Amino acid sequence: QVQLVESGGGLVQPGESLRLSCAASGSFFSINFMGWYRQAPGKQRELVARINIGGGTSTNYADSVKGRFTISRDNAKNTVYLQMNSLKPEDTAVYYCNANVQRRIGVRGDYWGQGTQVTVSS
Repeated sequence: QVQLVESGGGLVQPGESLRLSCAASGSFFSINFMGWYRQAPGKQRELVARINIGGGTSTNYADSVKGRFTISRDNAKNTVYLQMNSLKPEDTAVYYCNANVQRRIGVRGDYWGQGTQVTVSS
């Protein structure tokens, strides 16, 4: 199986920054995409950012975080990062790492981290 370990969440004031990390390990042939999702109380889980693993870089961001958040990768470490700048109270949520994995030829699977809490409050 695949394990995703997240770190970097915490409590910050508006305007401050955090960097989240997610490291993937386990049994798989390769990783296709990794991304960050978030879920606030009473709201649906939403995509924050995603990035392809391997090859040229291709990224996708939610409109609400464009210009403030940056997703990046370290393929040698099977790790992705989410740099979150200019944080706002509406960014408060549990952030989940996701990996779309090539398990074997013709078979893909999605895996999720345990989640890390980000709270933005004065």
